[in-house]
Amino acid sequence: MPSPVQNPRILLSQCRFQLHFPPKPHNLQPNPRHFHCSKSKLSLSHQHQLVSEPQTSQSPSSWSPSSQILTIRESLLSRQKKAVEITRDYLNRLRQTEPQIRSFLHVSEEEAAMREAEDIDRKIEQNEELGPLAGVPIAVKDNICTADMPSTGGSRILEGYRPAVDATAVRRLRECGGIVIGKTNLDEFGMGSTTEASGFQVTANPWDVSRVPGGSSGGSAAAVSAGQCVVSLGSDTGGSVRQPASFCGVVGMKPTYGRVSRFGLMAYASSLDVIGCFGSSVMDTAILLGAISGHDRLDSTSSKHEVPNYASELASADLLESKPLSGLKVGIICETLGDGVDAGVISSIRAAASHFEELGSIVTEVSLPSFSLGLPAYYILASSESSSNLSRYDGIRYGNQVAADELNSLYKDSRAKGFGPEVKMRILMGTYALSAGYYDAYYKRAQQVRTLVQKGFKEALGENDILISPAAPSAAYKIGEKTNDPLAMYAGDIMTVNVNLAGLPALVLPCGFVEGGSAGLPVGLQMIGGAFDEAKLLKVGHIFERTLHGCRFVPSL
Repeated sequence: MPSPVQNPRILLSQCRFQLHFPPKPHNLQPNPRHFHCSKSKLSLSHQHQLVSEPQTSQSPSSWSPSSQILTIRESLLSRQKKAVEITRDYLNRLRQTEPQIRSFLHVSEEEAAMREAEDIDRKIEQNEELGPLAGVPIAVKDNICTADMPSTGGSRILEGYRPAVDATAVRRLRECGGIVIGKTNLDEFGMGSTTEASGFQVTANPWDVSRVPGGSSGGSAAAVSAGQCVVSLGSDTGGSVRQPASFCGVVGMKPTYGRVSRFGLMAYASSLDVIGCFGSSVMDTAILLGAISGHDRLDSTSSKHEVPNYASELASADLLESKPLSGLKVGIICETLGDGVDAGVISSIRAAASHFEELGSIVTEVSLPSFSLGLPAYYILASSESSSNLSRYDGIRYGNQVAADELNSLYKDSRAKGFGPEVKMRILMGTYALSAGYYDAYYKRAQQVRTLVQKGFKEALGENDILISPAAPSAAYKIGEKTNDPLAMYAGDIMTVNVNLAGLPALVLPCGFVEGGSAGLPVGLQMIGGAFDEAKLLKVGHIFERTLHGCRFVPSL
């Protein structure tokens, strides 16, 4: 498993693809998406009034998310704007909204970000080829290593720690022209569903600052939702990209296990961890995923599967047929629409299923009998792996050291002071599950359940092109609402953990909203595909997004 600290190496690689677009003037302003819904079966019967967004040529009924990455590229190539202006605008937006949202644990020094932006402007002046992420401000979850910024994993035990090198995903972002503007908040080492388990601060949901943004990648999702960056990286061990995407009303992509290198990702559960992507549109998410995907010799678990040009396969809205998803077989997982799921969420998912039918899809209900078994199996496996992976943080190999007269006391005191309560609990759970006399009863049995889950998905995807479900059983809940009831918080992961157990890709995008806050709360639709079927998910998601008329998504910050 890739370690959070690696020896410095000289790593040179080329971006997998380059994008070129004709110059077109465009007035770029960094802003989050605005949410409005007309009366339709895809929305509530009432309408919400939010702040207005900059003028566009689209009417509310025809609006659909546009690609901020492509807009930035057009602005740069047409000389409408410079990269330094764009970067400064986003940094200003970040500073303006950060006191409310608290998405970031560290923000890049403006001088460093400006230097990277100036390099992009220089390339444009010299007519050099630009990478697909040229001039795009990007945020990175703080459990993904960055050589020029602290990387704490959201834990006090790594406070102030700076890795020797970038994670492979971060290095590829930079090679493709991306500008990393900061590190985002998370539950400590990815263990949580709200960011309340962060060792430093609690992030707020941009839709309602009294509510959680989800977790563990809550900071990355909130940053995109609030318009503090264009796209961001997160990690997903049991839903940590998809659930925050649902809570914050953005697009979240969990790729197939092995599609993206884990080198430089701080290990939580090595057989489940993946690096994922957030964007305000499917197109932006596709471009970001294409930039970071591919085999990496520094990660033995990364796949050698060819990486397609995801973005080039997404059709323009003008070219869509009346039934663009004709013949697509969609299976709706019936176990995800039963007890324990909010009525508003169920209504939104059934409305999304109806929208698929309008687009020509064949929608049927699919049963996965082993679905409910995935949650306890996941927590046994993830806790067991974490108890091993986190043993390196002992104050000697990694982590801040507490002074002590004796070695065992040094270990004990350094870990006691550095780890938060949630991490300690999961280490204890994992150690117990792996202990002599209990291994067969817990860990071995959980692995057997994992095999059943994988077989269930294989059978369902053999009969359907994609599977759909809610991304979470509820919309975002209040900060502090579940801190004293960890089992209720764990139960919220039931929609997502099975996908990690099976190692499959999944895409979440907003499909509706429920009552809550001052302007409603977004609901995310999860689409699950076969291994390395990210391209199919992105195509379907793009069409769904572009045809979901009458809705606009942005918090009123």
